[in-house]
Amino acid sequence: MAKKEFKYRGKTLEELKGLSLNDFIVLLPSKERRTLKRGYTESEQILLREIEMGKTKIKTHVRTLIILPKMVGLTIEIYNGHKFESLIITAEMIGHRLGEFALSRKLTTHSSPGVGATKSSASTSMK
Repeated sequence: MAKKEFKYRGKTLEELKGLSLNDFIVLLPSKERRTLKRGYTESEQILLREIEMGKTKIKTHVRTLIILPKMVGLTIEIYNGHKFESLIITAEMIGHRLGEFALSRKLTTHSSPGVGATKSSASTSMK
């Protein structure tokens, strides 16, 4: 069985890389389209410059940058508030923000009530 070719809004990755930024913006959902039309922040511009220079190890605190087709294949380390998480950008991530892939909150797991629990939880059956 052959691997399915990636397409974003009917365009292949090669076609997306060939588009200008204005042509690519048209393909994005409304929130991302409006964000890119307003322009990049200063910190986003610095990160894009590092990407264009071809740096191999890129560390950033910028979590709001929208992933562009030219970023596919790069490894970027994104700060999640505690440490830098390494992220390899794939074609399926195009149009999303960097912060979506570096979770900033720890998942909680709950167990049975312990010592010092409230009176209501102490009255549950022990079977």
